[in-house]
Amino acid sequence: SQGSLLGECLLVGTLDVVLDSSARVAPYRILYQAPDSLVYWTIACGCSRKEITEHWEWLEQNLLQTLSIFENENDINTFVRGKIQGIIAEYNKINGIKEDDDTEKFKEAIVKFHKLFGMPEEEKLVNYYSCSYWKGKVPRQGWMYLSINHLCFYSFLMGREAKLVIRWVDITQLEKNATLLFPDMIKVNTRSSEHFFSVFLNISETFKLMEQLANIAMRQLLDNEGFEQDRSLPKLKKKSPKKVSALKRDLDARAKSERYRALFRLPKDEKLDGHTDCTLWTPFNKMHILGQMFVSTNYICFTSKEENLCSLIIPLREVTIVEKADSSSVLPSPLSISTKNRMTFLFANLKDRDFLVQRISDFLQQTTSKIYLEKDISGSCISSDDEVFTRPNSIISASPHKSLSSESDGERQFNLNGNGIPTATQALMTMYRRRSPEEFNPKLAKEFLKEQAWKIHFAEYGQGVCMYRTEKTRDLVLKGIPESMRGELWLLLSGAINEMATHPGYYEDLVEKSMGKYNLATEEIERDLHRSLPEHPAFQNEMGIAALRRVLTAYAFRNPNIGYCQAMNIVTSVLLLYAKEEEAFWLLVALCERMLPDYYNTRVVGALVDQGVFEELARDYVPQLYDCMQDLGVISTISLSWFLTLFLSVMPFESAVVVVDCFFCEGIKVIFQLALAVLDANVDKLLNCKDDGEAMTVLGRYLDSVTNKDSTLPPIPHLHSLLSDDVEPYPEVDIFRLIRSSYEKFGSIRADLIEQMRFKQRLKVIQTLEDTTKRNVVRTIVTETSFTIDELEELYALFKAEHLTSCYWGGNSNAIDRHDPSLPYLEQYRIDFEQFKGMFALLFPWACGTHSDVLAARLFRLLDENGDLLINFREFSNPPAQAGSPRAHCTGLHPGAF
Repeated sequence: SQGSLLGECLLVGTLDVVLDSSARVAPYRILYQAPDSLVYWTIACGCSRKEITEHWEWLEQNLLQTLSIFENENDINTFVRGKIQGIIAEYNKINGIKEDDDTEKFKEAIVKFHKLFGMPEEEKLVNYYSCSYWKGKVPRQGWMYLSINHLCFYSFLMGREAKLVIRWVDITQLEKNATLLFPDMIKVNTRSSEHFFSVFLNISETFKLMEQLANIAMRQLLDNEGFEQDRSLPKLKKKSPKKVSALKRDLDARAKSERYRALFRLPKDEKLDGHTDCTLWTPFNKMHILGQMFVSTNYICFTSKEENLCSLIIPLREVTIVEKADSSSVLPSPLSISTKNRMTFLFANLKDRDFLVQRISDFLQQTTSKIYLEKDISGSCISSDDEVFTRPNSIISASPHKSLSSESDGERQFNLNGNGIPTATQALMTMYRRRSPEEFNPKLAKEFLKEQAWKIHFAEYGQGVCMYRTEKTRDLVLKGIPESMRGELWLLLSGAINEMATHPGYYEDLVEKSMGKYNLATEEIERDLHRSLPEHPAFQNEMGIAALRRVLTAYAFRNPNIGYCQAMNIVTSVLLLYAKEEEAFWLLVALCERMLPDYYNTRVVGALVDQGVFEELARDYVPQLYDCMQDLGVISTISLSWFLTLFLSVMPFESAVVVVDCFFCEGIKVIFQLALAVLDANVDKLLNCKDDGEAMTVLGRYLDSVTNKDSTLPPIPHLHSLLSDDVEPYPEVDIFRLIRSSYEKFGSIRADLIEQMRFKQRLKVIQTLEDTTKRNVVRTIVTETSFTIDELEELYALFKAEHLTSCYWGGNSNAIDRHDPSLPYLEQYRIDFEQFKGMFALLFPWACGTHSDVLAARLFRLLDENGDLLINFREFSNPPAQAGSPRAHCTGLHPGAF
């Protein structure tokens, strides 16, 4: 048909012209251009006048006559674009063409990419997209190439070539804009310029991939880890709807796994294998709920289509039977999964049940062999008809908890390690209960009712990691978790229970390896131990302090990239009040590595990112206060102290633990909601503040007054209230009312929106930190050299670029040797001779001729004072004085030529 011909012309006229070096632009083309736009679309092309005339006649018959029914240009543009894309899709469907299916074409694109931009083989191309690049007011139609470390664009039209290469690490802003004139536009900013790209056939996919690659680059700046391709990707179905290049598939799999882990609070190394639509029978309301089942290496999860209706997490370590039942009209393709705690989950409407059961059985076999390597598991198998998978009874036993030390009954009263917790909190409650009945009966009665409500909930929805999680679960958490259940539920809601269950003995080994060893982190931990929660009785004795020391030190050895950061001590001390020592450790892992990412590294990047997100949210939700807060500079001050300690350092203890309850249940959105609610409650007072000190006093007094009247613990003095005893007390604010208000006014904030905002802020924060580091380095060294500040900044940028290049493509020396975060920043980054040789060719006027390499080697040896075959920036910019004429070797530098 003519439609097929038109689709074929589009396909040939775009892909082949760009990818085939011998191709020529078709002499006849039909372009579509909106009246008010400079952008045009090539919608047909032909090699002869007859061919292009046939396409025009088809357009007249099938498209042009239809346009008269539309009343405005926007509708016409939308219709034309949709029609053309539909023709291409239909042609591809008829002819079996899938995007990325033509591997030969992709290989051609890779060759062209390396040739056009002079990239080495190590630089991997991820994908390429047709687009227009705006240079001034003129669009250049061409192709965008996205590789692991670079964004590149190439165009060759009308005999003119346009080429652009941008490192992802240099991008400061990345946005998808939509305007009336340009509905599909991506803006890319660097420190020195801004670039605009438009007219993407699949702009959402392009932008998501750009975001992902920019995030990888920011991670590299943050912890110096380069990109590593995943060699163990999940297996695809036989009938996979789309085949993509291995690298693109890798990145897509990573993105899906990240969303999956965040949704179900799973360990950070869990990989999603696949997902499928299905229904779940929910016995608590006797309904079949529509949703999606997710299967990964160690978990089966479910979430309902309707938000918050029901979710489910089933660790494969808990599964005993996977069984296919007979289909019926009421229950097509049913699948039941039974667990050790005698719960059975019934799924139905599964499209590819046989394949799904096989994948689950494969993973069950792996789980069994991982946990019980030395046990005979020959009894674990799929039956011949693939109907049932059954675990042997021998694997249903749980590993016993091992205490780090044994204590007498007297010592166990306030022991925070091993089996002693939550006895620290329980002991305080026991002491409190020994008072006169009039003092505690109402509160204890309310606490008893809360406990009963949870027990009823467990009876109806299940208990433990496999329970049905519903909106009712969240509502119970928001009303305050009972003191006796806090540790159990924190582990469950945060997902820490999964990591602890799959790493038996791990914490004890860490404690054994780390105790008695000293480094910078352990010194900082010792300094902060006695000021973690000094007002709480549990930390007024050496036993509590020792437990806190063990947990913090063990974590510092587990994750040396974080080590120890102030505020970790406050949070950990509260975790120890309600959880056993090993449990507190895994809760800390969940906080630092999943729920508050990058919060506790040396530069508190995560907290700074969320500070930026909070500023954006404040502008949108409390606009009347935003300008005032910006002028006072209060947002940046409050957000760090509030977020880093989850309000534990600014609110009375018994109220702050309720915030922690909600945080483990709902994540960071709770902290944003609560912070906005605090600002909203103090709008009038803050608007009348004259400086930041007055504003901080207003907010401090408000938070001091937040009370938890349900608390059964004896009052614990709060540091801030002690400092303001002479001031008239602020009216009491009920913590549960404050939390309820935060949900009513700001509950519309979604977790996925926060992640989008975090990406935007992460670029800004990390690049600002990099600029600050550069200024500090330059200021430190400027008095030692004859270079100007501007020259040193340009040299530093070049030196850093060479270091990053070594991270991308390797070098003669080990990457770990070239970067040592424990050294002063001037000495952290180092380059080897091969990298120096490249810089020598750029910077020195005599770097030419037959003796260039010899001169480079001699100068490198001169700069390498300690003879480790690496030079840092101090050595690079300031040669040693004993060399005779220290400045003479660098007088030939031409920073302006970079």
